[in-house]
Amino acid sequence: MTIASPRLSPRALYEEVAEQLRQRIFSGELRPGDWIDELKIAEEFGISRTPLREALKVLATEGLITMKVRRGAYVTETSPKDLADVYHLMALLETDAAETVARRGTEAGLAELSALHKELESSLSNTARFFDLNEAFHMRLLELADNRWQLQMVQDLRKVMKLHRQNSLQKAGRLEQSLAEHRELMAALVARDGERAAACMRQHMKGGLEAAI
Repeated sequence: MTIASPRLSPRALYEEVAEQLRQRIFSGELRPGDWIDELKIAEEFGISRTPLREALKVLATEGLITMKVRRGAYVTETSPKDLADVYHLMALLETDAAETVARRGTEAGLAELSALHKELESSLSNTARFFDLNEAFHMRLLELADNRWQLQMVQDLRKVMKLHRQNSLQKAGRLEQSLAEHRELMAALVARDGERAAACMRQHMKGGLEAAI
């Protein structure tokens, strides 16, 4: 007799809750320093506090939430030094990825990046879409570099970076500057110029940090 296996949800409840809170943080609905009202959120989601607390543990591991003894959970506040450190590490990792893809990336991979860049060019008037496409471009570049440890580290660092996305949105001229930096990077990738691609990525990260602080 065959015993049917129990059906499992594709994602645990606490993961769904973590994703909802993550998006509220990234959108600025929950801002750095804000206290997480566990009772209110649990009631809003219609859940017990157990999956909520598990979700908060996940976000704390990602650096998005800070747990304070006898005070609860808060959206992480980062200092200018914290941001500088994050961007420093991202620059090291993504600069290496850009050089790798320029030198060893496939034509199909470069075509994917070019298509993403074209979408980025047409989304300048839509800041939310611009940021989504920008992130998609960077993550695809890292995937094409084919170093899963590098990819995982950048994914974690970018979550902390996005705590200050609103600062970047508000800085006049940053989106245009970012797009110009992307054009230079894309040209270097297509030209298979690894050294130039690395330099372009380094400059792009420098501009991002200046806008975030």
